[in-house]
Amino acid sequence: MASRVRGNRKIPRQNAGLSRARAEFVKLEKRLVLAAWLNHLFGYRDNRELLQGMKDVDEGFDPEGRSHLYHHLRGRGDKVRVDLLTLAGYDDNIRRHLEAMNCYRPDPIRLRYFQHLAVLFTEIVLDRILNHRASFLVELNRFVDQHNGALPPGEDPYVRFENADLDKMAFWMATGSGKTLIMHFNYRQFLHYYRRPLDNILLITPNEGMTEQHLEEMRLSGIPCERFQNTESGLGLGGRDVVRVIEIHKLVEEKKGSGVSVPVEAFEGNNLIFVDEGHKGSGGQEWRQRREDLGKTGFTFEYSATFGQALTAARNRDLVEEYGKAIVFDYSYKYFYEDGFGKDFRVLNLREDTSEEMTDTLLLANLLSFYEQQRAFGDDGAAARAYNLEAPLWIFVGSSVNAVYREAGRERSDVLTVARFLHHFLRNERDWAVNGIDNLLDGKSGLEDTYGVDVFDGRFKHLKQARHDARSLYAEIVRSVFNADGSAGLHMAAIRGSQGELGLKASPTGDYFGVIYIGDTAAFRKLVEADDSGIILDPDDAFTSSLFGSVNLPRSSIKVLVGAKKFIEGWSSWRVSNMGLLNIGRGEGSEIIQLFGRGVRLRGKDFSLKRSSPLDSDRPDHLGLLETLEIFAVRANYMGQFRDYLEHEGVDTEGSVEIPLRIRCNEEFLDKGLLTLRLPAGKESSFTDDCNFMLTQDKAASVAVDLSPRVEEVSSSATGLKTAAAHAGTTRRLDGKFLDLLDWLGIYLELLEYAETKGYGNLAIPRAALREIVDGDSPLYRLTAPETIVQPQSFANLGDMRDAVLTILRAYVDRFYRIRHQRWDSEHMIYRLLLADDPNLSDYTVRVSRSNARLAKEIEELIKEGQRIYEEEIGRPLPNIHFDRHLYQPLLVEAGDNVKSEPPGLKPSERDFVKQLKDYIRAEANQSLSESQVFLLRNLSHGKGISFFRNHGFSPDFILWVKTGGTQRIVFIEPHGMLHELAYKQSDRLRLHERLSELERRLKPPRGVKVELDAYTISVTPIDELKKYAGWEEWDNSRFAAAHILFSEDEYLPALFAGAFELESEAEASRAAPPLS
Repeated sequence: MASRVRGNRKIPRQNAGLSRARAEFVKLEKRLVLAAWLNHLFGYRDNRELLQGMKDVDEGFDPEGRSHLYHHLRGRGDKVRVDLLTLAGYDDNIRRHLEAMNCYRPDPIRLRYFQHLAVLFTEIVLDRILNHRASFLVELNRFVDQHNGALPPGEDPYVRFENADLDKMAFWMATGSGKTLIMHFNYRQFLHYYRRPLDNILLITPNEGMTEQHLEEMRLSGIPCERFQNTESGLGLGGRDVVRVIEIHKLVEEKKGSGVSVPVEAFEGNNLIFVDEGHKGSGGQEWRQRREDLGKTGFTFEYSATFGQALTAARNRDLVEEYGKAIVFDYSYKYFYEDGFGKDFRVLNLREDTSEEMTDTLLLANLLSFYEQQRAFGDDGAAARAYNLEAPLWIFVGSSVNAVYREAGRERSDVLTVARFLHHFLRNERDWAVNGIDNLLDGKSGLEDTYGVDVFDGRFKHLKQARHDARSLYAEIVRSVFNADGSAGLHMAAIRGSQGELGLKASPTGDYFGVIYIGDTAAFRKLVEADDSGIILDPDDAFTSSLFGSVNLPRSSIKVLVGAKKFIEGWSSWRVSNMGLLNIGRGEGSEIIQLFGRGVRLRGKDFSLKRSSPLDSDRPDHLGLLETLEIFAVRANYMGQFRDYLEHEGVDTEGSVEIPLRIRCNEEFLDKGLLTLRLPAGKESSFTDDCNFMLTQDKAASVAVDLSPRVEEVSSSATGLKTAAAHAGTTRRLDGKFLDLLDWLGIYLELLEYAETKGYGNLAIPRAALREIVDGDSPLYRLTAPETIVQPQSFANLGDMRDAVLTILRAYVDRFYRIRHQRWDSEHMIYRLLLADDPNLSDYTVRVSRSNARLAKEIEELIKEGQRIYEEEIGRPLPNIHFDRHLYQPLLVEAGDNVKSEPPGLKPSERDFVKQLKDYIRAEANQSLSESQVFLLRNLSHGKGISFFRNHGFSPDFILWVKTGGTQRIVFIEPHGMLHELAYKQSDRLRLHERLSELERRLKPPRGVKVELDAYTISVTPIDELKKYAGWEEWDNSRFAAAHILFSEDEYLPALFAGAFELESEAEASRAAPPLS
């Protein structure tokens, strides 16, 4: 397969056997019948539509303890086939389980939307299996029959469910997406619904390392657990509901000898089984049978990132059907990556039997790539840590657990290949390393892709910007990576106190820079002794503690970790940034994806798990380097298939070409004295950094809380269940003599946890303030609730009163914090002239996949031409909308999957608004707008544009100026769908116009200028559609207009320019904007 072009080695794309691999993978995805039923339950056609519809829903819970996900589903109206009371019950359960787990954690968990969906789906399925099993089986098979009846000829029908299919649930979730967290929820969820005693609760792991990891994590979640002890008294002891953790290889059919194994029959009875990496045994019948025997009289949960790959390898249709009926939730890697979670990655693979020279070149590039990451971290480590990034770590993974193995009749060692390279680099004979670095930086590595371009062309930008020559770079790498001022070769010593460890140094007296962690160090040392490379074997080190154990410690000296596939399971580190793979074979696909998953895990800023955006205003330079996993593979045959799999899922594996596109500002517009809202020049702090304050009594923060029972009427329709809710209760103060009986310390601790999860880190909450807020002389709340909450008649009622107090306090803290935030903004924000250096005036970076060279060339030529993109409306290759009143050109619009840009192009709702505005201004130029000048600017997010409620990160899409005489009317406009939006009184975004009215009164404009501030939401959801959803049923056009919500289907622009529709009465305006929230 290798070919020579101008003496260079080409790196081909390997597609052999792809169609079969793809077909087998897709087969599992298309067989997820249980997940399809759940999607159908909430009115979604498929998994992608579900995730697209949910990912923009706010995370967390409101002060009343209702999740924003619940509110969103409630807002979908009759598309949801679960009645609201049942859905609210599931929501309560999830909140209680989360609170119970957070009690034991120093950093509270905040559920990501996909995690929340996974546990909600678990609630639904467990409730039906354990409480309504027979009717659930009928319901599932009715769905199967309906699906099969609508299939076109030739499509595979779903297989009907049998009773035994309801004894297992599985979760197909990417590494890093929180499978362990889901397992902890599942433990609590099962015990909630299953009230009978269990004989055994077992967690089966792949190896001892994973066992230790799980024990530590379960203790953090407050789950009683212990390692399984293979003694006569080791079964059934240790307390109720204790999880016993055991490795799968210790399960046997029949006990033989005195080893650590245990027969499956020892676990007779009613078992709850958790299986980590549930693909294990899917191809090995013996292990699989033992797992099945354990769960045959109980229930099983399985978790894996690689069900698809494992079942493809197994080639077992029955298994595919079995897991298709068990997988509750699919959040496999493609969804994880598309949502922006985890690191970016780049894969470079030399697949064929590569020469030693080419192997060394690739490993040198691997080293240079790692050093570049290390340097980027060193340049601004504090800023990188703000994004929860750790010091980079370079790992090598070979195919064999033992360092030495036989292949094709001869001894081989992947580890020795790495060691020889490190020695070769450190010796630098005849300046081999220096010259190699020079060639790599110049794009002359001798390795070309299929397009004839050097694979390292355009790489190492951070190093090139430093303008160091290759020799000084070499010296800095030796110092930074190898912990030495100079070196004559690689030193290796066995760490006597840590089995399987060999320490690596660049000098006999220096600090260890690396560790080889393998199974048989003695055999490997003999191989090194027999090798002619000259690697120096130092005496055993009897004083140094485990180097492998120090990898995750702060200020660890270890930069390089070399080993085998044992890294894949039982080892975890957030440091992995560069990965070298050697001789990873075709049959190891699911293991490589696990390893890949561990490398791309990312905590992210504020523990969001997400990659940063280039638009983040405080994003450090070169942060993208640290958020990218670099993979360099030598003879790793599976990597070609792995890349094909990712491409099949729409993930770009070849990287992209970055094409700069400068904007052209309208200089005349910039001279018009347009004003914006900004912090004063030089003030970089924010409300959360600059303002620390204490919770006190504040009449302005008074809240209204309605805890009256919801009386719900449910009726069926062709599309699902329709619900209507009514409220019943009295409005009164809580009785002070009963408040004395409450556990105020418990309430205080829960409120602190709530404030932490909401990000109120600059708010101090004194314990004494809580009672003053609830029971002070002047009430700071209005409570509508049943009499039994206001004046409890039993201990159960006292618990309800406690919950009511906590709800009041949460709502008060939210409002108090928001008011302080608004006051701070008002005190610090000023009017500033819009100038050419405004962050909203940012150039574009256009990205096109390297595989689409023709498209990239077309875009480059269009930009180079220099006129059309700025003066015309273009459809392709780079679509834009041309509007001459916008402050700069071009204004790009979304161009599909082939072209991406930063800042991103306009979404359809945004594009349509610009087009409607353009048409309106053209029509009214000589009429209603004849005395006015209109200007528009796209308002960027991520801190570049004007942002309100910064802790919520709301940046309206557009800023519109209407200049009439000496008056500037500045209108912030947000066109979007309303189906995800909170109810009006709960939405800061919808109520922005109220906030701006207050801000307008406080801010002082420049002399001679009058400024009016306003905001509008332009709903692309038709009014008749929106009124079907909960919370909006009673609203009419006048009420929407009073709330500054207009509809794109109407002729809304006259109202926007006039300020508002004429209101029918002052009462309508008052009703649209209630004084309490």
